[in-house]
Amino acid sequence: MTHPRRLAAVLATALLALVGLLVAPAQASSADTSAGIAAAPNFKAPYPCGQRWTYSHHSAEVRRALDFVRADGGATAGTPVLASAPGTAYRHNQPGGAGYYISIDHGGGWKTYYFHLAGFSVPNGAQVSQGQQIGTTGSTGNSTGAHIHYEQLYNGVGQNIRINGSGLAYPGSYYQYYLTSDNGCGGAGQPFTTWGSGVRVRADAYLSSPVVTSLSGPTQVRVLCQKQGDTVHAEGYTNNWWSKLRDQNGFITNIYIDHPASKLPGVPVC
Repeated sequence: MTHPRRLAAVLATALLALVGLLVAPAQASSADTSAGIAAAPNFKAPYPCGQRWTYSHHSAEVRRALDFVRADGGATAGTPVLASAPGTAYRHNQPGGAGYYISIDHGGGWKTYYFHLAGFSVPNGAQVSQGQQIGTTGSTGNSTGAHIHYEQLYNGVGQNIRINGSGLAYPGSYYQYYLTSDNGCGGAGQPFTTWGSGVRVRADAYLSSPVVTSLSGPTQVRVLCQKQGDTVHAEGYTNNWWSKLRDQNGFITNIYIDHPASKLPGVPVC
């Protein structure tokens, strides 16, 4: 006859072994999910460098989509739509829903969707690079106004959208959150020399934008593009044009560059 204490010990050991078997698969599943998320491309905003857009999420959406509209004074309709990451682009048409749209297969189970396009800029099955134009913003399909409906999917499941590795909010309406694009900002940029000291470089072309850094004195900079923003009055000049600086990753009023009262010559508009 087995002693009661020994029987209890045997049962306890068996129970621990059973718990271990049950827990192990769950731990493996969690590790697999983390590995998949870690393998995500470094997605960038789906619109051109320097542009500032606001975004919202509609609760009726099937997946974790965000809708983007311009908030920098430019027109939403007709603005280029850019690939968030490199991959293979496929053209689609769903008149009663997504309208003209593109899906990009980035490999490793990752895809992005771009709905309601006015038109396509690449052929079906094209290999595209990050920042390449794939279409133009429109309002085709089931849409009440021009916008970019944007999704990130992993193995067919919609994910919380991340841009440059940071998760975005999911507001219920526009003009609560904003995102300035650095997609397609590559390239050498044009060289200029700033003047003045303590010149503030801001995250966007607005006086309310956070200060990224300050230029202590005349500085050699590379300007990627320029756009209109808040009007600045300084040093006897007035200007509403701002330049995107490559190395400082921010905007500076054109007052402190070469032509303080105008656009910079030969520099593209963001």
